[in-house]
Formats: sequence, structure tokens, C-alpha cells
Amino acid sequence: MKSLRYAGLAALALLAACQRDSGDGPTEISGKLFVFNYRVATATYMITLQRKAPLPENGVVEAEYENPQGGAPLTTRSKIFPFWEKIVLESPPLHCVVKDRRYAVKIRILDSDSKLLQSLETTVVSNLDQSILPAKPLVIGPIYTRNPDVYKADGTVDYSPETGCPT
Repeated sequence: MKSLRYAGLAALALLAACQRDSGDGPTEISGKLFVFNYRVATATYMITLQRKAPLPENGVVEAEYENPQGGAPLTTRSKIFPFWEKIVLESPPLHCVVKDRRYAVKIRILDSDSKLLQSLETTVVSNLDQSILPAKPLVIGPIYTRNPDVYKADGTVDYSPETGCPT
């Protein structure tokens, strides 16, 4: 009988842990991916949060993205508005994304007094390697002018990928 009681307590603890992992709060993760933009030779994380409860007035969302290049995490802080149905988070440009590797992302929703309302953690996996991107943007400027560092005056083209990534 005693072992049955301990098994029941263990099951309740497991259920409680699952509830904490779901990120009880005003949002839930509805999408996560890497975006590769070959025109400007960048890769970024993109995370979408779906509102499931009221968002705070003057609230903010902080995101911490694992840096694929190594070193300190990349962070963003953005204002959120109560009428938003979705919150789209995008990281600064990334370097050295590796296919099929899991990268950690931590998200915090804060109210106007910086009180933590919700904390979410997830991982994002790319189905592409950043080596598919050229090291330099293919276009520059607001009207997508061909980049002379890629499209040379002598007619040659340099699509070489970024180098110097840790292995």
C-alpha cells in the first residue's frame, strides 16, 4: 500500500512538471523555425507566440537565443500590445547554423513593472546548413542593387559560403 502511495505521488509530481513545461501564462509557442534569406545572406531564428490570455498593458517580451557561432547568447527585447493575437520574435542575424542541431531559445513575458508573467523554453532545429548562403549579400540597398563584391566587373561571380565557423 505504501509503494502505491509513492507511485501516486510520483505520478502527480510528473503531471505538475508537465504543466510547468507548458508555460502557463498569456501565450504559447505556435511556430518556430530558421529563416534563410539568400538575397541578404542572413539566417535568423523566428518564433511565433499565440495569445491565449490577456497581454499586459506596456508589457515586453525578452528572448535569449543560443548563438550558433558560440559565445554569449543573442538577446532581444520588444514591446508587446494587449490587442495582439500573435507575437513574432526574430533574432539578430546568425552565423554558423548547422543542420539537424538543436539550438536553445528562452522567452520571458514581463509586465510594465518588469514582473515575470511567463517563461518559455524551447529548441529550434534547422533542416538546412548555413553553408547554403553566400558569405556576402547578393544585393545591397533599398532597390536590390547587385552587390559588386559578389558580381565582379570582369563577369565572375563569388557565391562562396561563410568561413570560420566552429566545427
